[in-house]
Amino acid sequence: MEDNKKKRLEAKGYTIGSAEDFLGLNRGEAEYIELKLALSQTLAKQRKQKNMTQIQLAKLLKSSQSRVAKMEIGDPTVSLDILVKSLIAIGATRESIAKAFH
Repeated sequence: MEDNKKKRLEAKGYTIGSAEDFLGLNRGEAEYIELKLALSQTLAKQRKQKNMTQIQLAKLLKSSQSRVAKMEIGDPTVSLDILVKSLIAIGATRESIAKAFH
């Protein structure tokens, strides 16, 4: 956040912090969320690189477009397991999945 914006918000009484602080997450919980978001973003990126729609990916996964949309936004109902399986199904390598974490 820009310093100027931060100062304006603080002057109005707002407290600036992280989502981790706001939600009261411990380090492990925050890391888990970051991993899920990284995999979700990687899935969306790889799908787009392959010029696939969410509907096409859903058919490949024998799922629905709405479920793919949830995967790509890191919905809490989506497990790490299904994200990894989906990445493998779309052709991701171990290396490309590992890169998501960096």
